[in-house]
Amino acid sequence: IGGKIVAPAKNKWVSYYFTWILMSNVNGLIVDGREGLLDGLGFTWWPCKACQRPSVISFNACNDLRVSYLRIVNSPRSHINVNDCVNAIFSAITIHSPANSPNTDGFNVYASKNIWIRDSTIASGDDCIGISGNSSYINVTEIACGPGHGISIGSLGRGNDNTAEQIYVRNCSFTNTTNGARIKTFPNGSGYAREITFEEIKLIKAGNPIIIDQFYNDYSPKDEGVEVSGITFRGFDGTCVRDKAITLNCGPQGCFNITLDEIKIVSHEEGKQVYCSGKNAHGTVTATTPNCSCLSP
Repeated sequence: IGGKIVAPAKNKWVSYYFTWILMSNVNGLIVDGREGLLDGLGFTWWPCKACQRPSVISFNACNDLRVSYLRIVNSPRSHINVNDCVNAIFSAITIHSPANSPNTDGFNVYASKNIWIRDSTIASGDDCIGISGNSSYINVTEIACGPGHGISIGSLGRGNDNTAEQIYVRNCSFTNTTNGARIKTFPNGSGYAREITFEEIKLIKAGNPIIIDQFYNDYSPKDEGVEVSGITFRGFDGTCVRDKAITLNCGPQGCFNITLDEIKIVSHEEGKQVYCSGKNAHGTVTATTPNCSCLSP
């Protein structure tokens, strides 16, 4: 990709609103963006939050994919979609949209396996990286996230594709983000989120640094829900802007094998206390500040 490529403004789109650039069923594809820039002209779309807005670029069923040095700004919706791909590496990606741009996720990974996202900077109005829908063996390393909503697993529990497993997030930073490491599921749904690790995470004025939310967009009590198990949060250090540093809000069925280890989260306001809250969460706590007595064996 060479040069600045600019999308049509909103009033120039006729009928197709899913994505601006689509790469579909291309195996062995290499995308090198070091000489270029993709500008989605998202500011012409953002005022209309109810509109169906396009993503900038989508990779659909592209196996053995390599994408590097890609720069994207001002996406109308999500910047990069990864759908039904196997064996993909994204490296040195730069994404930038303002914090108030609606639903402008950096990456959306869906129904994909063996995906690496590394050495990248993401500023957006939604999740820096969202992983959901039958995705497994996802590795995320060296990501500078902020602003944005953090790195999220989910939403799971609605529809038919409700599994996420073997996800490893390491050596990332969250700066001025709404959330940090998040797992989110709808109540009364099926599926699972399991064998997921977040470790060596730097926090700078992050909101909700650690959060499991099994009542996403619905706080009514339910009898069952998505299975959440084998979740590790290790090596978190830094500051948060809210009173709750750690939230483990599990459904009546409970979350199991949750590990909190070597965590030190303090308020960005000197002298202010932060705390941990949760229910129906089971696991172990070691060397963690704030104290998380709500996590039972």
